[in-house]
Amino acid sequence: MKYKFVSQFDKREKADVLIFPFWEKSLHSPSSLKSSLDPVFLSGDFKGKNGETFFVYPKDGKETRILALGLGPEDKVTIELLRRAIASALRAVKSVKAKSVNIVIPKHKKIDHKEVLIGFWEGILLSNYTFHKLMGEGLKEAPPMLEKVSLIGIEVKDTTILEETSTIMEGVYFARDLVNDNADDIIPFHLAETAREIEKVSSKIKTTIYDRAWLEKQKMGLILAVNRASHVDPFLIEVAYTGNPKSKKQIVLVGKGVTYDTGGLSIKPTEGMLGMKCDMAGAAAVLATIRTIAILGLKVNVTVVVPSVENAIGSKSYKLGDVYRSYSGKTIEINNTDAEGRLILADALSYVVKNIKPSLIIDLATLTGSVVMTFGELMAGFCANDETLAKDLLEASHKTSDALWRLPLINEYKESFKSDIADLVNSGGRDAGAIKGALFLQEFVGDTKWAHIDIAGAAYWSKSKYYHPTKATGYGVQLLVEYLKHIND
Repeated sequence: MKYKFVSQFDKREKADVLIFPFWEKSLHSPSSLKSSLDPVFLSGDFKGKNGETFFVYPKDGKETRILALGLGPEDKVTIELLRRAIASALRAVKSVKAKSVNIVIPKHKKIDHKEVLIGFWEGILLSNYTFHKLMGEGLKEAPPMLEKVSLIGIEVKDTTILEETSTIMEGVYFARDLVNDNADDIIPFHLAETAREIEKVSSKIKTTIYDRAWLEKQKMGLILAVNRASHVDPFLIEVAYTGNPKSKKQIVLVGKGVTYDTGGLSIKPTEGMLGMKCDMAGAAAVLATIRTIAILGLKVNVTVVVPSVENAIGSKSYKLGDVYRSYSGKTIEINNTDAEGRLILADALSYVVKNIKPSLIIDLATLTGSVVMTFGELMAGFCANDETLAKDLLEASHKTSDALWRLPLINEYKESFKSDIADLVNSGGRDAGAIKGALFLQEFVGDTKWAHIDIAGAAYWSKSKYYHPTKATGYGVQLLVEYLKHIND
């Protein structure tokens, strides 16, 4: 999508639609639009509620349609509500198959112009996404997409903001594409090849792929166990970006890469298996993040590690009641083969601590149904063993559309992982499941600063909504990039 900008309303070019935003109870239009919009305001058909839209067809002007857009009460607006409002406008614009729009950027009495601009631009870009590669040729028309946007009320100095936001949104697209695609295609090998492609983005990136033979030699028993029934090979993927060679600070992002999850012998019901191609959304997010920060040229050192497997069912399935030895040496009794994500993450986290010796670790995983029961799909839950890390992640969350809420690490719940024949069982039961999942992972990070983000609900919605046109949201990319942008502050 191409974009332009103009500082003054009367200098805008022709377009299919003009999107003009209004605050609720403050419906004042410029003199050139009064004859078109005032009758609508007087009729009461448009009140300016957040996300409300109303098409007007002027007799003349630079656009064939004007779309009045409601932003809600000015004193109650948030950047998130601005994202949702402009997303509502784009849905309306696409419904009439418009290709070009002029959009007036609103002004707020208290919120900084930069924040308003970022929120609006994020909402536009997040909404203007499609994934139609799997549709049959000629069977279904591709969703309409905007081709040209002109932003009104923008100065030259704002272009840096627009370019940076556009790059981050491309990262979100990158993650969405991986999650939306077929699980038959996005197998561990494909994630490995994707990592190799990312290496081409910057000379500061180095990708290393560890195959089955290496995993066997290193005795990564948990990764190998989970993948046993699959006909595809497992991999441990490592992508290192050295953006600040003078710094000793090394941040590691670990992403769960289960490319499809049947539940193993603890087989999921049909409804539970339908969306399981999304079980590598953590991997997609961290791969997209390192690609994005390399393009942005952030002065940070970040390594991404992805354990990637397929949790299939077959004669070689890893078995309930059996004990498997992890890379760390700890043994795990399996009491639920559908709690597989924590197993592969355990080996990956142990590898990171021993071999990379990071300053801190953040892992992203579609780990538990429990976090979905707690927060639904609009928010991810996280646990952290370090207060500064937790605070910084929450601050990054507040500045992006990736909502986040902290859960406590309740040590008493570790009792539920006791085994009489091994060091641990892999599942502590359904109650407090999201917290227990984090407690299990904590066993493998030692004293390293660490946060675990459970994105099971937030990464893949049950239906498209707001500025997510598809089920895959790309959750985590904005959050992590925002966090890494300010890690040296």
